[in-house]
Amino acid sequence: MNVLIVDDEKLIRDVIKEYSLYEGYHVYEAEDGQEAIKIVENINIDVIILDIMMPKLDGFSTYKEIKKMKNIPTIILSARNEEYDKLFGFELGIDDYLTKPFSPKELIARIKAVTKRTYQELDQFTYHDLTIDFKGYTIYIDKKEIKVTPKEFELLTYLVKNKNIAISRERLLSSIWGYDFFGDDRTIDTHIKMLRNNLGKYRDLITTVRGVGYKFEIKDEKI
Repeated sequence: MNVLIVDDEKLIRDVIKEYSLYEGYHVYEAEDGQEAIKIVENINIDVIILDIMMPKLDGFSTYKEIKKMKNIPTIILSARNEEYDKLFGFELGIDDYLTKPFSPKELIARIKAVTKRTYQELDQFTYHDLTIDFKGYTIYIDKKEIKVTPKEFELLTYLVKNKNIAISRERLLSSIWGYDFFGDDRTIDTHIKMLRNNLGKYRDLITTVRGVGYKFEIKDEKI
């Protein structure tokens, strides 16, 4: 699991890193919000530990920018025990809030709880009679299996797990085909066209965002 620690205090990053490495996590570090955003743009992060008070870009602003790109479980750290900060954070969509000073063991326990809750929920996606089994690599519409290529499935999975977020073609290419892929935007457009054809009556769930890329858009249900 990839953990991103965002805090301008090196000592705090070092402590969290030590405990995270002991759990077998891969650790990435950022000392400000701008650096954190760049890391999220280039690496698939599974959970973010995010300080509020930072130079250049505060934690809440950083979280809002990241959320435009990806839905990543996030635990906020703060030296302030203000109820307003907690409420504001949860309204933004953060998953947990921990006040400094904190117990590293408690933080690890919260990381496990947040990621377990988040990724268990994403083992399967259901919308009316459309079911996507992420672990089984299968798609069903009206209980009939829909055949797609592995890349089409990975593309659909990425869009669904970042539902209602516009994803650029460049991000889709780098996330699914890898940074050493030498194709162009037409690769994404071709796979989206095939995927839409395979989804039949649900083809319109994948919407085109002009000048950006694509979005898996759900308007009438909470998932």
